[in-house]
Amino acid sequence: MKAVERCQVAIAGAGPVGTVLATLLAQAGIEVVLLEAGTDCAQDLRASTFHPPTLEMLDQIGITGMLLDKGLKAPVYHWRDRMSGEVIDFDLAEIADVTRYPFRIQCEQYHLSRALADGLAQHPSASVRFGARLLTFDEAADGVDVAYETMSGIERLRCDYLIGADGANSIVRKWLGVEFDGFTYSERFLCLSTSYELRDAMPDLALVNYVSDPQEWLVLLRVPTLWRVLVPTDGTSSDDELRSDAMKNAIFDRLVGDGAAVHTQHRTLYRVHQRVAKSFREGRVMLVGDSAHLNNPLGGFGMNSGVHDAFNLFDKLLPVLKGQAGEENLALYDRQRREVTHSFTQTQTRENMAMIRGGQDDAHQRRREAMLAIKQDDARRRAYMLRQSMYESLAQAAQIA
Repeated sequence: MKAVERCQVAIAGAGPVGTVLATLLAQAGIEVVLLEAGTDCAQDLRASTFHPPTLEMLDQIGITGMLLDKGLKAPVYHWRDRMSGEVIDFDLAEIADVTRYPFRIQCEQYHLSRALADGLAQHPSASVRFGARLLTFDEAADGVDVAYETMSGIERLRCDYLIGADGANSIVRKWLGVEFDGFTYSERFLCLSTSYELRDAMPDLALVNYVSDPQEWLVLLRVPTLWRVLVPTDGTSSDDELRSDAMKNAIFDRLVGDGAAVHTQHRTLYRVHQRVAKSFREGRVMLVGDSAHLNNPLGGFGMNSGVHDAFNLFDKLLPVLKGQAGEENLALYDRQRREVTHSFTQTQTRENMAMIRGGQDDAHQRRREAMLAIKQDDARRRAYMLRQSMYESLAQAAQIA
């Protein structure tokens, strides 16, 4: 009989969160196997913002320099009133006293995943396996038995701990039977990517723009080679209608005046959720990133909070693997990251959604006035930027015992 392979940690999912955690473990000398159902790291177009504390964390594994080289520095971001053209700007240079990276980096997340996966393939204590889809697992007192599917059949693996970093439809979370509480927004989001230079029509655009409007809010986001335009859609149109040239032309007609002249490289339609798993840890199995929580993309918190999960879990798991701490460390990971997801990330993303959604009554004007009040008050503006940069969420997590 073929001997069952063993490792200390198995991770399902080679997205940014899974590859970050695998790299942390491998660099610490932990035997880690990374399983990815796809044939490569997924080129997800949604996440593209790296916040300052995330850049500081990623410096610890030597990958921030790559992001600085590939990405765009965005120290300034705008909240814009579409009807009046008013711009309320925020400059992260004001928090340069707390970070060596007083800017966002705009860079598609798959650059991070791909670079880290390449590095892991060269690491002696790590194994990266594409085309390896986790099927089932069984937890015992001293480990977790994992079955995964490859092109050649079913393989088995025994690990001390299993980590689900396998996304919104996490197989790990489903096998655990952990409820995924929350809601789904009524509107779907349409993301249009274009090489058309939007600044030709709107010269004062920042690299990151949240455009508030009672009728049709927008997010205008620049990545190295493209502008990405995020708009809401209602539920009355079919997918084909929403991805059609007519829809694209209408959106860009309103934005730049000649929608037919704008060519798009991608037209992606997706639902947006606000959901949190009831538990991030069950025995020897942990959840991180989208497997554990989902939120709308306004503010760029999703991928960043997942990376923060990975670093928090690494700090708790490594002493356990080395016999220097007990299971209470893993329980602390669950408390810190689950509670801060509820108290900060979910709350803040809902507030950001409400801020640019506007409303048919005076809600839009009230929100505009609230943003102006923040902008005009030095203390409130600084607190707001620390919150939007996610320093506040990390401080909250650290206070949870």
